[in-house]
Amino acid sequence: MSWTAAGGECHPDPGGFPHDALLHDSLDHLVATAAPFLRAGLDAGEAAVVTASAPTATALRDALGDDPRLVVVDRHDAYRRRTPAAITAFRKLAEAQRTAGAVRVRVLGEVDHGPTERDWLEWERYESVVNEALRGWDLWGVCAFDTQRLPESVVDSATRTHAHLVTPQARTPNPRFTGPAAYLRSMPVPDEPLESTPPRLAADSVADFVGLRHAVAAELAGLAAPADVVEDFLLAVDEMTSNAVRHGLPPVSLRLWTGPDRLVCTIADGGPGWDDPFAGYGPAHGDDLSRGGMGLWLARQLCDHVDISGGAHHPGDGGVRVRLTTLLR
Repeated sequence: MSWTAAGGECHPDPGGFPHDALLHDSLDHLVATAAPFLRAGLDAGEAAVVTASAPTATALRDALGDDPRLVVVDRHDAYRRRTPAAITAFRKLAEAQRTAGAVRVRVLGEVDHGPTERDWLEWERYESVVNEALRGWDLWGVCAFDTQRLPESVVDSATRTHAHLVTPQARTPNPRFTGPAAYLRSMPVPDEPLESTPPRLAADSVADFVGLRHAVAAELAGLAAPADVVEDFLLAVDEMTSNAVRHGLPPVSLRLWTGPDRLVCTIADGGPGWDDPFAGYGPAHGDDLSRGGMGLWLARQLCDHVDISGGAHHPGDGGVRVRLTTLLR
């Protein structure tokens, strides 16, 4: 397989974000595909970056002759705990490498998908979102998926969220690829068992926003949880309640649950909702933060899970419902 201009692979999808899946059953298989990809980038004046597990990074360093131009980034510095932060990290990586003179950045990435189905779902969503969120950032990503180790659902999702598949022999269009908007709309909203129990706090027809904030803060004050975690959660609740009051329709309601391992809050309004599956993965108005539009973006960075149902996004009982979940680690 050629990853060079002669092979027609040097500039796929101009102006887009080439985003390929490398499904492998061994480290040798991964290296046989990824090392030529990275080497071709270095030969073309592009940056070559590996953000992967230590064994993968070491094997690729060895395959490239310990080339000093190869940039190895700890994968937990790139794939942050919350997926919007990972998008920001890759944008900063692209900016830094372009400033250093690279014409483009090739990245071999290997996500730590986490131990639970809930974690897997967040990263499956991320793999679809980045097709749009990283468009135009002069990045070419090849994502490695170990078919022997990863859950079947994660591997299946990889074939739905990457437009091309790569092997040591070829880079081919992926017939199972699903457009990001359609894929994101098809993803389920997971059940939350706490919602079947009485809430710690319930507020209907919210009118006193300041009073509600004090009530939520009072319920969270006595918890055996880190103060910064509680403060982040309270800020996210503030942002989503403010959004519902300003942009939705009455009635606005709130439900709060606390468990030994997590905090959960739902905010609902009676509005028609929206149909933007990419909402909250960046400020609504880009880099111009003075224009606002940061509420859902902040919530996704402050909470472990943000689930949206109702409206056109996920039809339900009418209105829009945002569920915030923070894990108490």
